[in-house]
Amino acid sequence: MSIDNHTLINEFPQLKDKIHALKTSDHHFARRFEEYNDLDREVRRLEGEGSPKADETMEELKKKRLALKDELYKMLTA
Repeated sequence: MSIDNHTLINEFPQLKDKIHALKTSDHHFARRFEEYNDLDREVRRLEGEGSPKADETMEELKKKRLALKDELYKMLTA
């Protein structure tokens, strides 16, 4: 089973330099970036284990990850 890697650099390779710049200069971005990465790792870990969580729980985690990605993207393109 292939598990998609949803790191921001994989999602937005064209923004790699801006991601790095904001991680080092914007504390709010850096915190949200870490939160996104932690959530992405958790989702991938659970998917790798055959998704032992209830479907509703996985959907909620994925919705949170998507909301964070949207927030970070807005910060990157502002």
